[in-house]
Amino acid sequence: MTPQNNGRLITINGQELYIEFQNTRKNRPTLVFLHDSLGCTALWRNFPQKLAEAAQCNVLVYDRLGYGKSAAMLTHERPVRYLETEAAVLDGLLAALDIHEALLFGHSDGGSIALITASRYGQRIRAVICEAAHIFVEEVTLQGIREAMEAYKTTSLPERLQKYHGDKVDTLFKAWTETWTRDDFREWNIESFLSGITCPLLFVQGEADEYGTMEQAEKTVSQVSGKALLYSIPEVGHTPHKEAPELTLRAAKNFIDNLG
Repeated sequence: MTPQNNGRLITINGQELYIEFQNTRKNRPTLVFLHDSLGCTALWRNFPQKLAEAAQCNVLVYDRLGYGKSAAMLTHERPVRYLETEAAVLDGLLAALDIHEALLFGHSDGGSIALITASRYGQRIRAVICEAAHIFVEEVTLQGIREAMEAYKTTSLPERLQKYHGDKVDTLFKAWTETWTRDDFREWNIESFLSGITCPLLFVQGEADEYGTMEQAEKTVSQVSGKALLYSIPEVGHTPHKEAPELTLRAAKNFIDNLG
């Protein structure tokens, strides 16, 4: 999907969000893509459209507040439970667009939001595909974030991100890195939500993920109440849909096809 075709702004829970929504397949579910902590609609590239076409689904991609073409965050300071707030915003967005059968595809932070949403607002959720989601804080995650902070100071990373986020880059980068490395965030954990997930779940995890271990995926699939599958990909890092797009696409399509 590209910003030229059907991108627009919509206000949800007081937040002005950028969305791209294609709803042309009647009586088919809607794939909803949830980006990571530095992502946005444009950074998904053509993956959402390819999966939507392969699985014959409608598709919604959106930028959370502070990202991409959405309005800026008021501050980089986030509460520990900020992902729960994002799940409430997502539920409001689905309601506003009259989406009753959503297939959530969430990457990293987006995957964590997908899990919380399926637990708390499951009436609209048909299934969840999580990619490299986190359910608790690991040292490997914090080390990866520290390395990203160093890269932000010493490489062209800010300029590369500015291409997608404009002058919001510094705020969103601080929102991610400073929140996750705060002392009070070490206790963040969403395992208590998992038993409330009754819909089918596919967890896609790169075995060489630089931001999390296989324990994130294994603990998730073992604690949800619905049917859960773990698809691990050797020698792939934190972004399977970019590092192994065809494998990720095939796994997601097969999962959707078998929902019945």
